[in-house]
Amino acid sequence: MAARPIADLLQLSPDFERDPYPVYAALRAEGPVHHVRVPRGVELYLVLGHEACRTAYTDPRFSRDWLKSDQITEIMEIDPAAPALQHMLMMDPPDHTRLRRLVSREFTTRRIEGLAPRIQEITDELLDTMLAREDHRADLIASFAFPLPMAVICELLGVPELDRNAFRAWSNQIVSPVDTSAEKDAYEQMGAYLLKLIEAKRAAPGEDLLSGLIHTVDEGGDRLSPPELIGMCALLLIAGHETTVNLIGNGLRALHDHPEQLAAVREDPELFEGAVEEMLRYDGPVETSTIRLVLEDVELGGVTIPKGSAALIVQGDAGRDPARFDRPETFDVRRDARGHMAFGHGIHHCLGAPLARLEARIAFRSLLERCPDLTLTADEKELPWVKGMLMRGVKELPIAW
Repeated sequence: MAARPIADLLQLSPDFERDPYPVYAALRAEGPVHHVRVPRGVELYLVLGHEACRTAYTDPRFSRDWLKSDQITEIMEIDPAAPALQHMLMMDPPDHTRLRRLVSREFTTRRIEGLAPRIQEITDELLDTMLAREDHRADLIASFAFPLPMAVICELLGVPELDRNAFRAWSNQIVSPVDTSAEKDAYEQMGAYLLKLIEAKRAAPGEDLLSGLIHTVDEGGDRLSPPELIGMCALLLIAGHETTVNLIGNGLRALHDHPEQLAAVREDPELFEGAVEEMLRYDGPVETSTIRLVLEDVELGGVTIPKGSAALIVQGDAGRDPARFDRPETFDVRRDARGHMAFGHGIHHCLGAPLARLEARIAFRSLLERCPDLTLTADEKELPWVKGMLMRGVKELPIAW
């Protein structure tokens, strides 16, 4: 097949950042693979559609191990030996397999399920504070969607309360970088802080997850090295709150835009579990995968992606593919949305997905029960969006009740 011209996403739609789905749908109609220029000016390949995304996620030629290549500076200006990068999201098997096995020994279903009462307590405390405002107005992100998962993941790991604002700033620079030097500083500062925290936990361990990770040893005597502990802690802190922040924000926008669906979940609380899955499918918090390095020429959908290229798997588009979901542009809380890829697919499927789902169910049930007159007070076109194509969400979401 003849090579297609490079598609500039912003030229295809100046509104791409706010609403990328029409662009993805138009490209998908032509084929599942496209050479594009993304908003920050980088050229790479997009993989679109449910089946092609599944294929790419499980194809070992789409690598995450940039650290062992000489191309790491193509995606970030940071020393590949930086401890904050030594985590499983930056690795392929067998390194990924080893780290995930060690972390999974402590990040268990039982531990997550046991958090439900505490998540409810934190939710209630945040809503008490928010609803006490005399003007009956707030920014949902700052007042609720951010502090809830941040408090949960920090308590789970054992990070002191006073350091949470710093983590938010570092995390923002890492997941939606707008300045390479600021991104580099964020990695370095987070790594330095976590090193001190790990040393303190090693000297005086507690019941938290970080203490468990420090001391966990598998049957063969393997354990996480100091750099790996820093990297895994950084990954868990960032992924452990960013996903839920945007899941809550995007989910509330979807409910607000579809009042009949909002009425349905208010009338029948049993719909909350399915509603969260539909939120994840319809407008999930993670728009694309992290950047993959193509290890050799890959032919997919009639297009050859050259060795050494960068590729993004657009899981947000996978959820809008009519070949997989009937009426994909329709938000329907009664839909069976299973099979979406909001948390990725294959070996890199998000380890924290059960925690994000649990937080979202508790958050939405409590928010809608306690705020029967909740409304959004800003035009969606005026909302400030998170930069980049990794995380999808708004930085602010003004509400009234």
